[in-house]
Amino acid sequence: MVSAMVEASHGQKTADPMPQSPDTPSAQSAAPASQAALEFELADVKNKLLRALAEQQNIRQQMQRQREEAVKFAASQLVGDLLDTLDNLRRAIESVPPGNSAHASIGPLLKGVETTESNLLATLARHGMQRIHPLGAAFDPHIHHAIFQRPDETAADGTVVEVLQPGYTLHDRVLRPAMVGVAVR
Repeated sequence: MVSAMVEASHGQKTADPMPQSPDTPSAQSAAPASQAALEFELADVKNKLLRALAEQQNIRQQMQRQREEAVKFAASQLVGDLLDTLDNLRRAIESVPPGNSAHASIGPLLKGVETTESNLLATLARHGMQRIHPLGAAFDPHIHHAIFQRPDETAADGTVVEVLQPGYTLHDRVLRPAMVGVAVR
């Protein structure tokens, strides 16, 4: 019986030099020692199992987060490519002199370009894209790209006083920083 326990706990067969009856004192003292070794090994195996299960759960959660992020930002390259189109629509709108917008041939065309721009912005906003509106805000190097500094006594130091090109974010990730002019004193 002892040799079977020793074999089970150590994975190797040992020769029992002298067969012992369960009533001998050495057999009685060996049984608790073997049982303690088996209990220790069982606790160790349980610990390893729990650690393996926890690691598996962590990997599963990490993969889920990566999958969600991949789906969330899958369209970022397409949206980034559309930013030039948005810029061109804005330039077309701003190129019409204020007095000519009421002209019979220019008015409907201008209205169509403005509608196209607003529909494109609304569609992109439904998918998580937002325009950065930095005018009057404090300069933030994470979302603004300073092109120049201009002395300005009316604005606080480090305030955005001019926007040369709007910036955009997709789900709070910057696609393109806003190109701005910053006030200095």
